[in-house]
Amino acid sequence: MTDAVVIIPTYNEAENVEAIINAVFSLDSAFDVLIVDDNSPDKTHEIVQRLQKAYPERLHLEVRKEKSGLGTAYIHGFKWCLEKGYTYIFEMDADFSHNPKDLERLYKACKVDGAHMAIGSRYVKGVNVVNWPIGRVILSYMASKYVRLITGMKIYDTTAGFVCYHRNVLEALNLDEIKFIGYAFQIEMKFNAYRKKFKIVEVPIVFTDRVRGESKLSKSIISEAVFGVLKMKYRSLFKK
Repeated sequence: MTDAVVIIPTYNEAENVEAIINAVFSLDSAFDVLIVDDNSPDKTHEIVQRLQKAYPERLHLEVRKEKSGLGTAYIHGFKWCLEKGYTYIFEMDADFSHNPKDLERLYKACKVDGAHMAIGSRYVKGVNVVNWPIGRVILSYMASKYVRLITGMKIYDTTAGFVCYHRNVLEALNLDEIKFIGYAFQIEMKFNAYRKKFKIVEVPIVFTDRVRGESKLSKSIISEAVFGVLKMKYRSLFKK
């Protein structure tokens, strides 16, 4: 068992899941993988079960009953990884929008350089996004600026979903109190870690839009992020 594990939530990722798993296991550094699948109709979990024979003790699978949101999938994964004793716990998408090779850079930022939380950042050095329509680039970039304004966080990519946590961060947060389930979940996790004064660094990455499969972004997810940030900040004023 290694000290690092990559959580990859999936819902209808049959086109990507085998390739992303193989890519992680081909890295020079050793990472275990936990797939948290929301009972995908396309049978993503069956592909993972087949691959477990090739990667015994390194590839793990948790299948939930139904699609319940990105945030709850990660919370499920965090609790599983903490229970198993991992020190460095990663979030990563299944669709190759995050380059698996960058896992090693995030790992180094925490294990070698002493960060408690390392963010794969699209915006810390300009705008590094490939294959997104310009409207979505602007929406994402301005969303991060909006979050910085409201929360006061000194983080450029506040909605990033490519993250390495030291287990100390996750143990210090009350995971059962995390409110959001969409992309606002990513903001809430960073805000809570920021308020507890953990060392957070941003590692520049290039984000590439998915080639296969469908995006999970929806109007309700965007609404949660916009209005949820205001609620989150308001609640924080009454917490120590």
